[in-house]
Amino acid sequence: MTAVAQERPAPAGAEAEPFGPGSLLWEGIGDVRMMLVLGSALVEQVAHPQIGAAVGQQSVYRSDPWGRLTRSLDSLQKWVYGGEAALAEGRRLRELHKDIQGVDDQGRRYHALSAEPYAWVFLTAFDRAITMARYFDTPYDRAGQERLYAEILRLGRILRVPDRVVPQTVSEYWDYFDDMVAHTLENHPTCHDVLRTALGVQAPPFVPRSLRAAWVPVGWSSGRFNHFLMVGTLPPALRAKLGLSWTAQDERRLRRIGRVIAETVPLLPERVRYLPIAYHAREAARSRARLEIALRGR
Repeated sequence: MTAVAQERPAPAGAEAEPFGPGSLLWEGIGDVRMMLVLGSALVEQVAHPQIGAAVGQQSVYRSDPWGRLTRSLDSLQKWVYGGEAALAEGRRLRELHKDIQGVDDQGRRYHALSAEPYAWVFLTAFDRAITMARYFDTPYDRAGQERLYAEILRLGRILRVPDRVVPQTVSEYWDYFDDMVAHTLENHPTCHDVLRTALGVQAPPFVPRSLRAAWVPVGWSSGRFNHFLMVGTLPPALRAKLGLSWTAQDERRLRRIGRVIAETVPLLPERVRYLPIAYHAREAARSRARLEIALRGR
């Protein structure tokens, strides 16, 4: 089989600048509320035929869902909170994906580093951040969207996404996004497999075997809730393309849940509100700032 041509990544160099305190991504990407839209992000991504084929054939999300989730969350946090390690993570991800290729059930070739699907996976981050804020936080105004998207472009350089396939403005992004949903994304079998898998949440590895029977009702309840969030936070046009049912009553229920979460999470201690890598990075940044102040005072 002839390999699909790979695109040369955007140069990392000086243009790839790590994030730090004061950026929107520093404040938001490690917030536990982002987990509420990660499931729908995966559905968005695998609706792309190349990604759907690659994930459906080669991912371990069925056999090792907790392991995959942990690795994905750790990688995502490194992008923003890793400092110089973020640049290394961008290189590692491209190296990891370079051998992921094959042929889907319709005879179409795919390669994980083809520019369009690689960019699509990364670019769903903006739509998901906007969606999370709309349902579970304070929605972004236009200026906020533009500031956030400027940071997304910066993130793309860290992840070595080719600049030529990345929309450069918010307006261009939404035109691109709507066109992708309408003309490129498919009612892909992997989307439905991901949704089915979400309904049966396996016991986490830390649960002893002797207690795993007791996990069953917990997994069933959390699975139903996760499935509800995944379907409800999808773009309506993609939800319709996938033939997923969603009623006005469902939407009202999701918005009620969202209001409770939006009001409650900001009151939580930072150690609870943020994922572990994010919390420790934020604490370390404050410690460095305090040290610099102390040193200047001597």
